[in-house]
Amino acid sequence: MRKTVCVYLVGGAVALFFAAQVAMAGTVHTLTFDQLNGASEEEILNYYNGGFGSLGSGPGPSWGITFNSNALALESEDQGGPGNFTNEPSCCNIMFFLTGTGDVLNDASGITTGFSFYYSGNSEVGNGSVDIYTGLNGTGTLLASFVVDTSLTPLCTSGPAYCVWEPDGVAFSGTAESVVFGGAANYIGWDNVTIGSSSPVPEASTITLLAVILLGTGLAGLATKLRGRRQLQS
Repeated sequence: MRKTVCVYLVGGAVALFFAAQVAMAGTVHTLTFDQLNGASEEEILNYYNGGFGSLGSGPGPSWGITFNSNALALESEDQGGPGNFTNEPSCCNIMFFLTGTGDVLNDASGITTGFSFYYSGNSEVGNGSVDIYTGLNGTGTLLASFVVDTSLTPLCTSGPAYCVWEPDGVAFSGTAESVVFGGAANYIGWDNVTIGSSSPVPEASTITLLAVILLGTGLAGLATKLRGRRQLQS
């Protein structure tokens, strides 16, 4: 059983409200990464464009969304994977990166109403960042840029170390075609990336659970020791 360090209490009425919003918002897409091979750190690539991940997972939903090769799915340690995290917003994969400066999401059809996600990171190695551009692959005009504050996601002292998942998001003017998720490689992870909403959307099964037990998602962790620091991947 997972050890939850932080639990957000949420009323059942609020959970039902979010469920209704998700049902009505047909243009809202939430990327959970859970259908990819997170145990083998599969590249997400074209999975959310009706295609496949690098190891053949798919075909995924045809949402017109692609990722650069840095973007990997990672399965949680308590599900048998190499990821040092738990209590992620939707079980059992997240997105992270091991090389380069970050993950790049491309949506050629355009993002207009907002963008949001959950994250967990390590404040010992710095904050993350999210930059939203009018062009593909982080080109064109910068529409929005903000710091992802890893001090809000303290590490666990026992069990998987990345122990708090913080929601964040932004509304912006204009049409975006790419989002760049930055930070220190292997020290920050992302989940439930939501296109078309400035408020992160839990997985549908999570919403149902919230409504029944009146509990928010317990937020917990991601890391292991290496050179005196805690990383995301075991």
